[in-house]
Amino acid sequence: MRATKDTAQKETRCLKCKRILRNASPDGLGPKCRAKVRRAGKAPELALYKPAQVEKATENLRQGGLIPLRKSDKNRVYLIVGSDGTTTYRTARAACTCPAGLKAVSVCWHRIAAHVFDLAS
Repeated sequence: MRATKDTAQKETRCLKCKRILRNASPDGLGPKCRAKVRRAGKAPELALYKPAQVEKATENLRQGGLIPLRKSDKNRVYLIVGSDGTTTYRTARAACTCPAGLKAVSVCWHRIAAHVFDLAS
C-alpha cells in the first residue's frame, strides 16, 4: 500500500541538534535548544554590542529567522532573514552579506544573531 499525502507525515527536525520534533515549532528548534538559545541571548559576551542590536538579533532568533547552512571547523554559515522579512543574507560570526556587513564599519545584528546561536552550542 502506498502512502498518500494525508497519511504520510514529513518528519520535522530541530535546526540545531537535528532531533525529530514531536510537536510543531514556530522557530524550528526543539525545547532544549530553544532554552539554550534563550540563555545564550543573555550571555555576558554580548555586552560588547549595542543593546538595541542584541534585542533585534534575539527577536529574530525567537521568530526562527536564522537557518544553519554549513558548518566547518572554522566557521558556521547561516541564512538569516533581514528586517523587512523578505531579504535574506548569508552570515557568520566573522562576516555578513548585508549592506552594513559589506561596509564592515561596525558589527551588524545579523552577525550578533550568529554569535548568539554559536554560544548556545
